Amino acid sequence: MSGEYKFGIEEEYFINDAIKRDVARGRVKEFFSSCREELSEDIQLEMLEPQIEIATKPSLDFSDARSQLTSLRSSVGEIAREHDLSVMASGTHPLAVWARVRPTAQPRYGKVMHDLQMVGSRTIVCGMHVHVELPDLAARVDIMNRIQPYLPLLLALSTSSPFWQSQRTGLLGYRLAAYRELPRTGLPDLFQDEKDYQRYIDTLVAARAIENSSYVWWVIRPSRKHPTLELRVADSCTRVDDTLAIAALYRCLVRRLSLDTRLNAGQTGASRAINDENGWRAQRYGIHGSFVDEASRSAKPVRQILDETLALVASDAKVLGCERELDLCRWIVARGTSADQQLTLYTEAVGRGLSGRDALVGVVDWLSAETVGKTVVQHH
Repeated sequence: MSGEYKFGIEEEYFINDAIKRDVARGRVKEFFSSCREELSEDIQLEMLEPQIEIATKPSLDFSDARSQLTSLRSSVGEIAREHDLSVMASGTHPLAVWARVRPTAQPRYGKVMHDLQMVGSRTIVCGMHVHVELPDLAARVDIMNRIQPYLPLLLALSTSSPFWQSQRTGLLGYRLAAYRELPRTGLPDLFQDEKDYQRYIDTLVAARAIENSSYVWWVIRPSRKHPTLELRVADSCTRVDDTLAIAALYRCLVRRLSLDTRLNAGQTGASRAINDENGWRAQRYGIHGSFVDEASRSAKPVRQILDETLALVASDAKVLGCERELDLCRWIVARGTSADQQLTLYTEAVGRGLSGRDALVGVVDWLSAETVGKTVVQHH
């Protein structure tokens, strides 16, 4: 094991019509071509047409990651404006209607959509993924098991999906509720070891149920393309600070679990079911809820869980040089997630007499501006 814990961040964005504020239904191909021509970074299409994914290069330094993300967001935003479009980082789109969204015209996605049918068409959601380097597959599978109790916290901090199909859902993080209609999503099973995991993948591939392990879409998984463990539980974060805070906490947890092999060892069926319950509580209440604690058989506020988790990884943050980014997790709790801000803007607009749709247009405008840094206020 290298012991460096290199990391990379992938963010998915919605592509909007700048005038209508709904997802774009034209000019997407030209926009994507321009992004590919002007940006050397990794720019990818997603399963549905009005979505795009950006990726940072592997890094050891969070100031470098911040610089990459800020630059990518700004550049993609500028190219979008040239095409009368805008980009937006959030888990769901406040206005988009899934039945009107077209799939991407790509061979891989054509096969996927043929298999998934309506549930594929309905997944108009955007996530944020963090890769942390773990060259040994055995370590990746082991830590995939033992990190599961922390996934609800990472989800709660990222919540940015309170609206769906122009409706207020009552959840802070609706994205995973929509995403879980797909097969092979949610929490992974607790695999005995890497051989057990590989047997599962090899069996599905041999039976032609899937082409390879990239068709397994759990909230955390060993990456197929990279020697990494890939976090996939988080909503696409509107604010760069939130992306970096969650990436830092995840990277520190991976290091802590690598060094302390007894931490969360012996996860059971009950443990996994409790982790799943807490995942639901994170979707429903975000940072304002509580999680079931197996050891004390009580519910603890998310704020307390965060404090305990930050104390656990304090030494890791120091070694990895990301204490400032880790501290931003507290800032998320202090000022609220993107979902909290979206709901505040919506409620205030309706209170002023605006229609529900006009209120949601205001939410989209905030999301679009914040994504590309027009209104970002850095926290120091």
